Amino acid sequence: MFNRPLIFFAFSFLSLWFSAWIGWSFFKKHLTLSDEIREDYGFILAGTLTLLGLIIGFTFSMATNRYDMRKNYEEAEANAIGTEYVRGDLLPADAAVKMRSLLRDYLDQRVRFYLARDKDEFRQIDATTARLQAELWSTILAPAESHPTPIMALTVSGMNDVLNSQGYTQAAYWNRIPTAAWALLAVVAIGCNLMVGYGSHSVKAGYKLLPILPLVVSIAFMLIADIDTPRHGIIRVNPQNLISLAESLHSH
Repeated sequence: MFNRPLIFFAFSFLSLWFSAWIGWSFFKKHLTLSDEIREDYGFILAGTLTLLGLIIGFTFSMATNRYDMRKNYEEAEANAIGTEYVRGDLLPADAAVKMRSLLRDYLDQRVRFYLARDKDEFRQIDATTARLQAELWSTILAPAESHPTPIMALTVSGMNDVLNSQGYTQAAYWNRIPTAAWALLAVVAIGCNLMVGYGSHSVKAGYKLLPILPLVVSIAFMLIADIDTPRHGIIRVNPQNLISLAESLHSH
């Protein structure tokens, strides 16, 4: 459900609204809050809502940090591929031509990795990427073994950066907000809505105002889930650096 922000929003809103309604219904049947108790209850409710806000802010920070990490790795991957493409001049002519051709194909696969959404396409991209990585490494392996010079070591190091950057990007896409954090957020949010519903001053006004807090909290949940979702959200990493590099290399 975390991969579908709109569905997650609907589920969160209905769950939180139902929690507030339960609290309101209990208040309507058991009017036990006197003025003296209500004042203390207000302090408890304010503290609980503050805790909810802090947890939402903390979770939002986790999501944005992961989003920034994915953006940074996309930029680093484009830089690594572009640098290794230029270092092809250090290889023998035949190896340089083959490596650059493979790098262009590899770059196309990396762009597809960021834009794809279908699972079957993901598997195809992963298989093609692994094959191209093996071919790229074998292309520079023979010249490196026959000419073990510092210049050739620089080319090998650049290819190693290309391959490592893909692994870093994949790890960043797997790095999501922990389920325990979502569970804590849900428990506190449900508790807050129960307390808000129970603490309503009047039955009629409380019923009309019940959807407000669930709606606001659900919007926050949806935004966090959307940022944290690498594939299916509206806010996604646009591989503009890789696309720009691909256009440049293909024109070259």
